[in-house]
Amino acid sequence: MNIKEIKELANRFTKEQLENCILQTIETGKNECEIDGDVLEVVNTLAKAQTVRELMEQGMSQMEAVRELARRIRQVQGG
Repeated sequence: MNIKEIKELANRFTKEQLENCILQTIETGKNECEIDGDVLEVVNTLAKAQTVRELMEQGMSQMEAVRELARRIRQVQGG
């Protein structure tokens, strides 16, 4: 997980813009968020950034939001 990239995306784009970039990547392989790479990897990064942005909009600091994202990932992975 590239935390620096996720933080930058969460700062630059709204959760709606990130959602649009996810859809664009799935449909065309390209997106207006200017992220290139393997489609699955790009969608994964954008989804994480969207989660961080959503948590920030709910009042968390960026660092708290990143920690919460990491906690959720660990929970899903069973650890």
